[in-house]
Amino acid sequence: MSDAFATVDPTPTDWKDAAMQRHLRKRYAAERRFKLIGLGAVLLSAGFLAVLLITMMSNGLSGFSQTEVRLDIGPAEAAAIASGNPEAALAEGVYSEGGWVRLRDAGVRQGQFWLPASAVIDVAAKGDGAAEAEAAYQRLDRQGRIRTRINFGFLTGADATDPTLVGIWGAFKGSLLTMIVTILIAFPIGVLSAVYLEEYAPRNRWTDMIEVSINNLAAVPSIIFGLLGLAIFLNFMHLPRSAPIVGGLTLALMTMPVIVIAGRNAIKSVPPSIRDAALGIGASRIQVVFHHVLPLALPGILTGTIIGMARALGETAPLLMIGMRAFIAAPPGGFTEPATVLPVQIFLWSDEVSRGFVEKTSAAIIVLLVFLLAMNGLAIYLRNRFEKRW
Repeated sequence: MSDAFATVDPTPTDWKDAAMQRHLRKRYAAERRFKLIGLGAVLLSAGFLAVLLITMMSNGLSGFSQTEVRLDIGPAEAAAIASGNPEAALAEGVYSEGGWVRLRDAGVRQGQFWLPASAVIDVAAKGDGAAEAEAAYQRLDRQGRIRTRINFGFLTGADATDPTLVGIWGAFKGSLLTMIVTILIAFPIGVLSAVYLEEYAPRNRWTDMIEVSINNLAAVPSIIFGLLGLAIFLNFMHLPRSAPIVGGLTLALMTMPVIVIAGRNAIKSVPPSIRDAALGIGASRIQVVFHHVLPLALPGILTGTIIGMARALGETAPLLMIGMRAFIAAPPGGFTEPATVLPVQIFLWSDEVSRGFVEKTSAAIIVLLVFLLAMNGLAIYLRNRFEKRW
């Protein structure tokens, strides 16, 4: 020990020395560079997010509006429509396929009716049509037969072959039902699994194997879970194809490992003094877990649940494997009826040839983002509501 202390130079550091000053300048410069690199990374990420949001808003906001064309019905047109010949009143290429349906529902009579414009006229009215469609739109506008209204049908309808008639409610309701099934299955099973593995499971090679398996499942590609859902829920259990119950079960398998891992980390972060104090006043083991440890770990568990549910909401591949890409013309009435979800609906619309589906795709993405933000906001509120400090 004496030899070790003898080698220490007792001379104090001269901070004004030229070499020391150069060393300090290099260190401060390195810190400034690291700070600027971190700031640049944040700004770059924020820039990409801003570009995404601006692009979606500029392309999608027009999807919430609809162009209508006035139809003037005289005695001859009314007689032709009454005889089952609506083409006599509806000019080809000006009105959408739903124009006759709205006219029929309103009742055949003389007067003026505002009917949805065709896809080419609607696109031209929003400044992205072909030359011929632009000319037709300008002619109708000069005649005072064009107006734009909020497209409430987009928020209340389902899928259709005409872009002027499509709606997002069918896919939105399918996503909502699927997420309900997912959270009702994945959350309790995931939390209870985390509690058992962290508080009750013996430490041996079997539990080590289970832990490794759970960690590996969290990184498995989502399409593998789609194949698993296809094999078990459809081919073996014969559940209804393209139903929210099957989609929810498949996504629950994918989300559960994330909740288990986050739950174990949250339970592990609870100080041992909480457990010792509860045991010291006579609480049983299960009372310690459910009355003290679990409430304190709940905010961390909800954080993992937010991550898992956000991933499940945006998944497409596993749902395609179980048949949720079918054309669904009506919103589902329950968990066992055919349905689609928002990501799959966006995928299907993006593959359409008609230019009218471009803005509908962006508008559906906006709805998906709002749904995701609302779901995350609710989870964050619950997390903050149950958060306790010690």
